[in-house]
Amino acid sequence: MILFCRKYDKTLAMVFAVLTISFFVLTAISTDFFNWAFDRHHNQLSWYIRPVFLIPFCYFAFKKSWSGMTATIFLLFTSMFWFPKPEESNQSVMEFLEMEKGWLRGNWDFVKMIMALLVPLSFVSLGMAFWKRSVRIGLTVLVLIAMGKMAWSVAYGGKSGQSILVPAIVGLLICIAMVWWGIHKAKKP
Repeated sequence: MILFCRKYDKTLAMVFAVLTISFFVLTAISTDFFNWAFDRHHNQLSWYIRPVFLIPFCYFAFKKSWSGMTATIFLLFTSMFWFPKPEESNQSVMEFLEMEKGWLRGNWDFVKMIMALLVPLSFVSLGMAFWKRSVRIGLTVLVLIAMGKMAWSVAYGGKSGQSILVPAIVGLLICIAMVWWGIHKAKKP
């Protein structure tokens, strides 16, 4: 299996890149799909699991696996709708996700486009750090990604934006611990 993945690494990476782009296109053009996905994103399990996907992303970057990195990105973005719609949602969660939906569906000016470009730029920075085996820079980027998400959430969501703080901090601590442990274990002969 490993030889198959290495032999077809770039081909598999393209497949997952196309799937990820297709997910974004479907989300952009289908209001029904957009709302269906966000209804399931009310389940806070998806809030806790999403940051954990940065662990395999870092691992695959460290191992120089394009397919692993793109598969992880695809799984991270689609994980928002893996869990069932909760029967009841916390009021802050509902308010925050409504703000997020409004932000995504609202007018796209230059500032919003620059802010949205920070997401792929963050992945590129994180991937490059671990690809070049710079664990300290990689962990710094992880912290900056989490801090950026928390800052954006509170700045745009106000009090409801605080609802992501605990999942983001827990996810960040798990990511730092697991990446640090994994990288050091991978470096040992």
